[in-house]
This record gives sequence, structure tokens and C-alpha cells, in this order.
Amino acid sequence: MPRAKQPSWAALPDDELLLLRFCDLDLRLEGLWIEDCLARLGHELGRRGMRFRPHAWLSAEWFTPVGVPGIAIPFYLAHPRLLRLERRLMLEAEGSSRAEAMRLLRHECGHAIQQAYRVHRRRAWQKLFGHATRPYPDSYRPRPASRRYVQHLRMYYAQSHPDEDFAETFAVWLGARHVWRKRYAQWPALKKLEYVDELMQELGPTVAPVRTRRHVLPLRSLNTTLEQHYVERRERYAVDEPESFDDDLRRLFADKTSHPRAERASRFLKRHRRSLREQVARWTGEYPFVLDQVLGDMVRRCRELDLRAVGEAEQLRSDFSIVLVVHTMGSLHLHRRWIAI
Repeated sequence: MPRAKQPSWAALPDDELLLLRFCDLDLRLEGLWIEDCLARLGHELGRRGMRFRPHAWLSAEWFTPVGVPGIAIPFYLAHPRLLRLERRLMLEAEGSSRAEAMRLLRHECGHAIQQAYRVHRRRAWQKLFGHATRPYPDSYRPRPASRRYVQHLRMYYAQSHPDEDFAETFAVWLGARHVWRKRYAQWPALKKLEYVDELMQELGPTVAPVRTRRHVLPLRSLNTTLEQHYVERRERYAVDEPESFDDDLRRLFADKTSHPRAERASRFLKRHRRSLREQVARWTGEYPFVLDQVLGDMVRRCRELDLRAVGEAEQLRSDFSIVLVVHTMGSLHLHRRWIAI
């Protein structure tokens, strides 16, 4: 089979690629691997007795628009060159594996169901999840031990907003009933799952009142350059005010006067920066890009205090990971957009 012709921009260096507009990429959803994931989502919906199927299109990010029962899929999933750019600038590419893409699609399908059937207007929905009109926060403080929410996406995402709570609950419900009943037995969150179970049995065979197939902010309509897009995203996830790390850093690392020949703590952290970032990202679910900024602030502060890394490297890494968790779990950033048009 002949190889597919590569777009002319695929060979461009990053600085030139970033100057292109989204509409210049000329990308299409048809024929991409993500279509297989969408087909699998449709199969899962059918297996659960759902008539509804969300439509999808390429855009700048993952999102489900208010009033439109469909799913926007990020452009970087459409080509390996764009995937590499996303990973370089944001340190990861959300949804780039089939398993992660399915988790995100199930979640976004929950949003699409909400829009298609307007379930957030029901009193029972509001009683369990809250009011969808509540403003979306820029960040939120999770309670990792809470059993009032299901855990599907990372960062305890259900705790960020009533809409996310419903979308996460729907995504879990879409799995096997015996699995989530066992997983959430004795959890208050089980009541939400049972409500969704009853609600979907009611709505499943019906035609949704909202049936628009509109594409919101499709890639072909976006005149924004990739450079502008990434500048905005990096600013959106930026840590506004570096916390004071001095007390924790002084407890963890030694003073230069007592260990003048020991390795600088700043150099030690830079050597282990990637592994520390990846480990804490797994623990907290926080974006690696955000963690890297906090790490950078700590490295700079260690340099300014001229602290030294004394002791076993593995123990220092372990202790520092805990410090980094403490300084990142206080407030998690809300990453994906919920666009009102």
C-alpha cells in the first residue's frame, strides 16, 4: 500500500510551523485513528441501550459546547508532527493513546448527553450534582479522600464543577454495571451512578430534543496561529505567584557552610527534574507543564539560597516528591474548556 502523502508543513522546523494558522493545516477527521475510538464509543452507547450518538470535529482543544451535543477533538491528534509539537511545548499530549482517548471521549459524551437532553434542568439532577449555572472556576481545591464523587479522569475532576461531576459519573456508568457497583459500594457517589442508570434507561430509546450537528470553532475557521495558541495555553496554566518554598527546602537540603563540597541542590533537582515531574504527575494528576513551573521556581530558590544535596539520592528524591505534591495539590488548574456560544 503506498504511503499517504505528507502535508508540506510536516517537514517544517518548529519555529516555522508555529507561524501557520489552524486553517492552514487543512486537516480532516475522516480517516484518522480517533474515528475507531468514536466507533467504539458508539458501540458502548448501543450496548447500554442508548440511541444517542455524539458528532465530532477537529478544533484547537477538547471541549463540548453549551447547546451542542457534540465533541471537539484537538488538532494534534490528527498528525504525528503536531503531536510532537504538543508534547514539546506542553510536556504531554492529552488523549494521544487509544486508552486515554476513550476515557476522554466517554467523559465528553457525558457533556454531550447533558446538552442533548437538557438533563441539568431536572430537579433530581440539581439535587445530586448541583446547578449547572454555577460559574466555572479557574482552579479548584480537591479532596482526594472524598467518596461523594467518582474517579475517572485524573485530578479528581468530578469535584471541579457540577457539569464535570455528571460527565465523570456518566463515563463510569458507561462501563459494566457490576464493576462500578462493586467499585463504589458504600460510597455516597453510588447514589449518583444509580440515578444516571435510571435516567439513561428512561432516555436511552428516545430522540434527543437538541439534535443540532453544528461544529463550534472548527479548525478550518480558526485564523489563530499555532504560536498564539500555545502562548495563550501556557499563560492559562501558568502558576501566578510562586509560593515561598524556603522552609521546606531548608529542611530538605543542607546549608553550604556545613557541606561546602556537596552537590548543589539546584543541580541535583535539574538532573532529576523529568523523573520527579512524571512521578508527581502520576500521583496528583496535575499537568506536567504546571509541575515543571513549580519545579523551576524551586530550582531557582535553591540556587539563590545556595543549598546542597546531602544524603542518599533516592531518599532525597522521595522526600522532595512529597514537598512538590504538597505545593501542587493545594489548587489544581482546570485545563479543558467548556465553551458557551
